Amino acid sequence: DELSEALTLIQTGKIGRFPIVLVDSEFWSGLLDWFKNTLLEMKLISEENFSLFRVVDTADEAVSHIKAFYDKYSIHGNF
Repeated sequence: DELSEALTLIQTGKIGRFPIVLVDSEFWSGLLDWFKNTLLEMKLISEENFSLFRVVDTADEAVSHIKAFYDKYSIHGNF
């Protein structure tokens, strides 16, 4: 529920973009397949929407992505 809400708020411009990281590609594979095979096929989402989140398998990958996001936008988190 929170994932779809966050993605919708970013897509509609209600909130600014922030790193959304989904850890464990096997766990998320069913949802991602549904995104691709249903929502994308029905043109309810676009390919660009897949850039709103990153799927990783390790905590190190998640941290790397989050740090890269904040480095790119020169935003300094308190971590």
